Amino acid sequence: MNDIKLALLGSPGAGKSAVLVRFLTRRFIGEYASNANSLYHKRLSIDGRQLNLEVFDPCSESSGTRCILEEPVDWADGFVVVYNISDRTSFINAKNIMRQIREARMDNCKGDMEVPVCLVGNKQDLCHARQVREEEGRYLAQENRCHFQEVSAAESYQDIANLFTQLIRQTMDHLKYRADRRRYSGSKSMAKLINNVFGKRRKSV
Repeated sequence: MNDIKLALLGSPGAGKSAVLVRFLTRRFIGEYASNANSLYHKRLSIDGRQLNLEVFDPCSESSGTRCILEEPVDWADGFVVVYNISDRTSFINAKNIMRQIREARMDNCKGDMEVPVCLVGNKQDLCHARQVREEEGRYLAQENRCHFQEVSAAESYQDIANLFTQLIRQTMDHLKYRADRRRYSGSKSMAKLINNVFGKRRKSV
């Protein structure tokens, strides 16, 4: 059984917890402020494969976006970054979060494939108060080579289910790629070791 770890990141008021609870329970919860980190567990079946999903939802009531990234960035296999389309500041913070994820992964996983990320513009039902154009979100996603979608946690379960399912599929492929690469690297190292050992023996005969 596969274990998938996702981290959910975003500014206070972006509705990231509402997006997650909508996916996990199909229910919509109103805005609430939490001063604690939360870890959610769910068993899923995707494409016939059973998996254990863990989603880390860190407290976003912090003095800056840097501290909310300290725990999940190394722990997670994939990320959901949420902003509020009617709050430009939350979009700017999402940009910073995306940059920090990219920088941290470049430092820790040199040569690794791009980490799976989904950029989510939430509160699509507030389009009359929109401060961030859809094209801006799409461009930011293209810059970071990740999936982008606008949703409304208040109105639609299916859109949110689709984006999580797509991210989980991408994450499973990413983990398989990393495992295959480690096996290939290990095989090359073993072959080199064997060649060195037997090469020295042939020279001494």
